[in-house]
Amino acid sequence: MSTHSNSSCIGDLVEGVICQEDDLPKDGMKSFEFNGEKVLVVHHNGQLSAIGSKCSHYGAPLENGTLCEGRVRCPWHGACFNVNTGDIEDFPGLDSIPKYDIEVTEGQVKVRASKTLLINGKRTKAMAKRDPNNNSSYVIIGGGGAGASCAETLRQEGFTGRVILITQESQLPYDRPKLSKAMDIAPEKILLRSEGFYESGDIEVLMGVSAEGVNTEEKMVHLSTGDTVAYEKLFIATGGKPRRLGIAGDQLPNVWVVRSPQDANAVAAAAAQKQVVVVGTSFIGMEVAAFLSTSDRAASVTVIGNTSVPFENSLGHAVGQRIQEMFEEKGVKFIANSGVVGFSESDGKASGVTLDSGETVEADVVVLGVGVVPNTEFLEASSIPRNQRGYVPVNEHLETSIPGVFCGGDIASFPLFIEGGEEVSIGHWQVALGHGHTAALNMTGQSVPIKSVPFFWTVLYGKSLRYTGYGKYDDVIIGGDLENLSFIAYYCCGDKVVSLASLGKDPAAANYAEMLQQGKSLTKQQVIDDGEIALKLKC
Repeated sequence: MSTHSNSSCIGDLVEGVICQEDDLPKDGMKSFEFNGEKVLVVHHNGQLSAIGSKCSHYGAPLENGTLCEGRVRCPWHGACFNVNTGDIEDFPGLDSIPKYDIEVTEGQVKVRASKTLLINGKRTKAMAKRDPNNNSSYVIIGGGGAGASCAETLRQEGFTGRVILITQESQLPYDRPKLSKAMDIAPEKILLRSEGFYESGDIEVLMGVSAEGVNTEEKMVHLSTGDTVAYEKLFIATGGKPRRLGIAGDQLPNVWVVRSPQDANAVAAAAAQKQVVVVGTSFIGMEVAAFLSTSDRAASVTVIGNTSVPFENSLGHAVGQRIQEMFEEKGVKFIANSGVVGFSESDGKASGVTLDSGETVEADVVVLGVGVVPNTEFLEASSIPRNQRGYVPVNEHLETSIPGVFCGGDIASFPLFIEGGEEVSIGHWQVALGHGHTAALNMTGQSVPIKSVPFFWTVLYGKSLRYTGYGKYDDVIIGGDLENLSFIAYYCCGDKVVSLASLGKDPAAANYAEMLQQGKSLTKQQVIDDGEIALKLKC
């Protein structure tokens, strides 16, 4: 970052020289200090633009991201912003970033900006208000990322009828990925939007209410309260619900799943200085284990998995083994290749976890992280089709076979463009937000296909692992230094790289995601020849 401080103020506006034209890369981006804040100046396709310097999601420096085809992709979690408008074009996050006026005079680059936007660093798009003369009702079932994104996008796109968001949660939509990463966080601290935001957008939120059925002929949603809600168009995004083991004892009061802030808070409190057993080496289970073993929150943490190492199926044996070692360094014990067949019980609570080997592992608290199932049982009596696994098939516009009924997020089976339209179901936060946004565009009469590259992340002991792409793999090529947790893992199917995981190697994941977005990929031979090629990719 460079510093220039020649600026003047007029009301809320501040203007001045931010840099010299020669300071800018010919086709790239660079951040400069301006009026005590940072501005990202982009020189792309022969044009200059000035935008906010930080991602609106978690504040990552966009200067370290990927610039391609008129947008910058965040190095941390893959959100994308238009370099000419600052508008968010891919997710996570909901807000756009500011766009500032810029001009060049005699080699000096001058910027004019709102001081308020400079300080805030993000920009919420304007929303239409409810028109009492518009009798249309667009109903959203589900208050997760997809539902929240859909609701506000409808208003941002100018829809003036009723927008009704139905959620069985007891709070407004919140940042769900934080539940297993910061389990003791207060629910109000992770809300995506305030109550005032929904009020200002005339978005009706029905909390603590679930849908019990949908009649597509009458265009009615039947609610748990006994009421019905009429719709003209419907978006269903009810998400997944945590699996339980289906064995005796898995409903005991100290056997937990983590789905809500209340679940996370309760586990964090119950685990204090107790013996904790985590069943499952999924991302949720491992994040819970990391949180509870940090700062000695729990007396002990034991993780039971049915594979030889954590993440073996998703990240491969070598990466999984190194992550396990990182946990073991923190005192976490692993029991591999084991299944749970029962629970020992004392005073109405689980006192141990019984393995298929016959061994019993003592436990004061048990957390199940064994996957999710689609929350679509309420659609059984409806005419909305579900596949054999309970997911709802949709087309590239996220519309079901019932006109006017859309579906997205964890419960949707949708065509993934990077896999030639293969029908997939992906339970990623970023995918859910993108689905809600795209569904809203199509509900308002546009014809916009879902074209987003899956991007996932996890944080374990302060280390951020990023994963992008999709597909089955038969080989893993690792570049960098796996032992020192600074690596790129390339997942190959035949001759082609189908996905990538990185740790300590930004912006490798963002670069590769953008490559996939442009319809390109890497070959296995390329990554064998250069294990850090993902750091060098150019648009």
